[in-house]
Amino acid sequence: MARVTVEDCILKIPNRFELVLIAAQRARNISRGEELTVDRDNDKNPVVALREIADETVSLAELEQDLIKSLLRAPEPEPVEEEVIDLIATDENIFGVMDVNDEPLPDSAGLEDLSPDDIEAAIAAELAGGRR
Repeated sequence: MARVTVEDCILKIPNRFELVLIAAQRARNISRGEELTVDRDNDKNPVVALREIADETVSLAELEQDLIKSLLRAPEPEPVEEEVIDLIATDENIFGVMDVNDEPLPDSAGLEDLSPDDIEAAIAAELAGGRR
C-alpha cells in the first residue's frame, strides 16, 4: 500500500472518531517500542498505525482494550480505619508547633488597655524575635 487514506481505514472502523482513537493508541504503542507489523517505509508512527489498521495486521480488539485501559483512572483507595485514626489530631508535637498546653499563658492584666496599634507592634516584635 503506497498511501493510506482515511477511506482505506473506514472500511475496517466505520466511525471516524473511533478510528482516530484506535490509531492514536497504536501510534503510542509503537512509540513505546511495540513491534511493527508492516514496513515503516520512512513513515511516522501515526501513518504506520493507519497502514496497520488498513492492512488488518493488528488486533483491533486488543487496541480497543489498550485504549480503554489507558483512559481508566483508578479510584482513590478508601483509607483503612487505622489510617483514619492516624489522621485524627493527637497530643504529640509532630509538626514542631508549640501546643497550647506546653507553656502557661502570660498574665493578661492590662491587655485590655492596649490599642490595636500596640497589639500589632507587639505581634511584629514577637515575630521578628522568633526568626533569629
